[in-house]
Amino acid sequence: MPQHQDVVVVGSGINSLCCAALLACRGLTVTVLERNPVAGGCIRTEELFPGFTHDVFSSWYPLFVGGAAYAELAQPLADAGLRFVSGDYSTGLATPHGTGIALRQDMEDTVQRLNAIAQGDGDAIGQAAAQIFGNDAALVFGLMGNDPYSWKTSKLLFSSWRQRGLDGMLHFASDSLENFRRWAEYALQNDLSRALIAPWVLHSGLGPDEAASSLIGKLTFAAVVAGGMPVVEGGSYKLVEAFIRVIEERGGHVLTGQHVDEVLVENGRAIGVRTATQERFMASKAVVCNVTPNQLYETLLPTAGPEYQQLAKRYRYGRGGMQIHFALKERPHWLNPELIHVPMVHVTESMEQVCASVVEANNGWLPAKPTLAVGQPLAVDPSRAPEGSWILWVQMQDMPSTVKADVANELPIPADGRWNDALRDGMVERVRQRLETVMPGFSQHIIGSKAYSPADLEAWNMNLVGGDPYSGVCSPDQFFFMRPFAGNAKTRTGRTPIPNLFQIGASVHPGPGLGGQSGYLAAQRICKK
Repeated sequence: MPQHQDVVVVGSGINSLCCAALLACRGLTVTVLERNPVAGGCIRTEELFPGFTHDVFSSWYPLFVGGAAYAELAQPLADAGLRFVSGDYSTGLATPHGTGIALRQDMEDTVQRLNAIAQGDGDAIGQAAAQIFGNDAALVFGLMGNDPYSWKTSKLLFSSWRQRGLDGMLHFASDSLENFRRWAEYALQNDLSRALIAPWVLHSGLGPDEAASSLIGKLTFAAVVAGGMPVVEGGSYKLVEAFIRVIEERGGHVLTGQHVDEVLVENGRAIGVRTATQERFMASKAVVCNVTPNQLYETLLPTAGPEYQQLAKRYRYGRGGMQIHFALKERPHWLNPELIHVPMVHVTESMEQVCASVVEANNGWLPAKPTLAVGQPLAVDPSRAPEGSWILWVQMQDMPSTVKADVANELPIPADGRWNDALRDGMVERVRQRLETVMPGFSQHIIGSKAYSPADLEAWNMNLVGGDPYSGVCSPDQFFFMRPFAGNAKTRTGRTPIPNLFQIGASVHPGPGLGGQSGYLAAQRICKK
């Protein structure tokens, strides 16, 4: 027998959970369907080694804590047992055979530390942060956080034009499209300052030579320094558990092991979904799909028509990501001892090396010196491991989805270019050796490690096509209000050509990140119906 509810949500990532929880709190009945055995999408916590609690995919929540969804859901989630914790430090840099730099969660202190490296560098990033969070705040965050095609955004643009004039608006657009390397070369004087900020560009799926990377890099870096790197106390899956409690306590359901095969359409409107077991979940108000454009228009909507299938085929995915998790029997010894307090340390030689690794990955080559994002969750949440031990959460965002060559000429390349266990283990060894250059004796502390290649990421979450953690390239032609498609009014910012059917997730405006914003915007639209 079909089951009936107000809204059916396909997928259970953070956007799905935000959307479902918001709707449930507003009095609608919601059912969330997840194909995997556990809910959460890329939010997954496991005890990989006895006593060690690892966030095996996503882990850090500055975007969510500072976003609109959390502003509304903070109290219900806290009542459900959720607690975020943060520390005194924000980010840092370790250069091989160098000392690097550690930054506190304090913009004034950061300005002073960067000025100590090179007079003027701290002032430059301080001024950039003041511009983004001051004069440009309404425009930047309005365009990123609102529906760009709404009356609210139209009023924002008109107001900004009245205030700035045409030249001012064009100057804002030019600054927004500038790449990071160009800004860094004229604004920053020291290579260490450039290397410190450049890796943050990768956390949006861009590279420092790509359009819009300057704005994204400065914005992300400044937001982290000002707001820190909060994590969920006890592991990220407690966030999923809190969401589920909020939804279920209000009459909703989160069901796992439910693979949706088709969105049901009747009289031109979405009325529910059909699962692989032929079960039907009917929705009186809306169906919300947290899927990629390919899944939506080539699989779930077989009658969408050739126009939308062609748009989906043109949608492009980016580089692959890789995760490696180390359990250590004691704290590592950074060359710069202060880095032990930093929740997220990047390891690279220079901005130029970050640029080079991105180009190599784009060409299908394994970088010899990948950029490492080294998370230290115990720096903010000591509950995750036995006293005296340590956890490293290592992410690389410059891996090829299909492997054609190895820049270091060390690893055998499979004929089909697909990631296999040998290739994954070879990259783990490369990373281990790279970490030795910034933490002498690191290998002696290792209890165990667990790695996830781009192929492993896609196998777990089908939205991560080719292991792309951002579900699509974030180039200007398919970023923000252009995402997922440009020039089609029926697919703007989560809308679809089918009434009552909405698309959310990293493939939709405002793009990737653990903010839950596309789920929030979908909930807003549904409640206005």
